[in-house]
Amino acid sequence: MVIPVHDVNPARRTPWVTYALIIANIVVFVVYTPGVVGSLTGGGGSLADLCHLQAFLERWAVVPRELIHHQQPSLVPTGATGVGPQGAGCVIGPPRYDKSPELSVLTAMFLHGGWLHLLGNMLFLWIFGNNIEDRMGHLRFLLFYLVCGYAAAYGFALLNADSGEPMIGASGAVAGVLGAYLVLYPRARVWVLVPFLIFLPLRLPAWIVLGLWFGLQAVYSAGQGVTDAGTVAYAAHVVGFVVGMLLAWPLKPGTPPPPEPRGILFGRRARPGWEGGPGWRGGPGWQGGPGWQGGPGWQGGPGWQGGPGGPRGPGR
Repeated sequence: MVIPVHDVNPARRTPWVTYALIIANIVVFVVYTPGVVGSLTGGGGSLADLCHLQAFLERWAVVPRELIHHQQPSLVPTGATGVGPQGAGCVIGPPRYDKSPELSVLTAMFLHGGWLHLLGNMLFLWIFGNNIEDRMGHLRFLLFYLVCGYAAAYGFALLNADSGEPMIGASGAVAGVLGAYLVLYPRARVWVLVPFLIFLPLRLPAWIVLGLWFGLQAVYSAGQGVTDAGTVAYAAHVVGFVVGMLLAWPLKPGTPPPPEPRGILFGRRARPGWEGGPGWRGGPGWQGGPGWQGGPGWQGGPGWQGGPGGPRGPGR
């Protein structure tokens, strides 16, 4: 698996919606999500924290069974702790609120299960979201983001209609952004880190980076290659990605290509200004370039002694 860190694809306008989405996700996670300190330190937290988190997710996360059957369960975690025949645990009881399954899809987009979950989604949104917002415009990009998130949630729910597990995260919406990027900027260069003994820097075309990501999600959604495929909604990633591609396809004809040369570069060669770039061998100012030996203004060239217009040249 490669880790993208930057794309070489400058945007024309400031991606305010992308910034706002990233800030909103971080604020909701840090301020409102129970157990953030425990997830940061790697600890599991106390039983009270766990019960509080269960009650929080039951209320604000999307649950496939509720979304498909539009029916709220009769018993939910209350957030309190108690002691039963099998020991201490979380208390369940009738819900004291009315939950809208459709609205829970929206709230679930801003919830995350841990720091890695949050930072991974925000990294992808930071790298690829600005160009999609630049191409679509602010309001259309926001609508596009929400539509992809809803499509991913409903797609996963249809495939898991009897699941009562809460589903959270911006992954479905972010996957839609990746699908749109693959359609609109397949040749844009993306800097990635490949974990091979050390993190090896590579600059690859977006169609390789995003195509590999999508292929892995498709394999994982089928339960292949991982032992815990059921703990991540990979099918939601696949649905969101495909929907993003379809929605972005009409914009492809008018999308200008990114200003980046072809080829796969890695290591030092991936750095701007390396071989073939300005100031290097073969570039302006180097051997054979303007101002160098044999070039204009040098010995034997126009304007020099003995050359046309020089002290001993024609016209003197």
